[in-house]
Amino acid sequence: MRDQNEMEIDDSVYKTLLESTNAIPWKIDWQSKKFTYIGPQIESLLGWSTSSWHSVNDWVERMHPDNRESVVNFCIAQSQAGNDHEVDYRARTKDGGYIWIRDVVHVIRKNNEVESIIGFMFDISERKKIEEKLIHLQKELEELSYKDALTNIANRRMFDSILKREWASAQRNQQPIALILLDIDFFKEYNDHYGHIMGDDCLKQVARILSNVATRPRDFVARFGGGEFVLVLSDTDEASAIKIAEECRREITQHAIPHAQSTIGQILTISAGAGAITPLKNACQKYFIRQIDTLLYKAKLRGRNCVIHKAS
Repeated sequence: MRDQNEMEIDDSVYKTLLESTNAIPWKIDWQSKKFTYIGPQIESLLGWSTSSWHSVNDWVERMHPDNRESVVNFCIAQSQAGNDHEVDYRARTKDGGYIWIRDVVHVIRKNNEVESIIGFMFDISERKKIEEKLIHLQKELEELSYKDALTNIANRRMFDSILKREWASAQRNQQPIALILLDIDFFKEYNDHYGHIMGDDCLKQVARILSNVATRPRDFVARFGGGEFVLVLSDTDEASAIKIAEECRREITQHAIPHAQSTIGQILTISAGAGAITPLKNACQKYFIRQIDTLLYKAKLRGRNCVIHKAS
């Protein structure tokens, strides 16, 4: 067997191994909060020489201001508790730029007291770029999933989400919420006569007109399906909802979009059901939607191109 002394490796070998990796080793004395070692790789990564890393203050000052407080507080708390930990932050380079760093930290204890902390810095800039791209793509996909591909306004899925949110707000604050359901009159006949390309253009025009009417910050317009659209109006009573519905109908008429197959007047028109409610705790939003849908159906029975509300 080998002699134990033959198996011992000189400290310089360990140092050479550490300094030949991309990870940057470092050590801080806990009592003095001073660096007792930092790998020479730090200079090629951040531009700061090893001799410029005197204490944790240098580490803190060379951190992005937006990351500084949370990262420092986290690291102090974990180190005081004797917990190994990891943390990501942006480190400032000597030329004023920033690089994403991951610090992997190990706490050294002696006699149940923190003696020092050692760790490795890793450059994770490329990983962060990939993560940011993935987040951006995820947001785009999420937006697409809530957007009607044809009209570029919100779709039925987004309507369900918004109504749920606004309904809860109205219940909590005991404020009215209004709903308007609109349907393009004889839209099937429009498509049959002009073709689906013109039909798609018609839907886009109607979507733009309705969006221009509902202009308050929390006003919401969505395509409900086919030739149907819906407006959700927070903090809006029934009288105001009726006025907005009539304005939508009037604006569509004034645009005078040709509709040769309409029995109303050779231009495009809409029918609408409008209503408002101040929902109590046990009120059902699905029942409210059915009520407004019934009003829309009555508008069609009365000859279309009109707004029907509860008091009609």
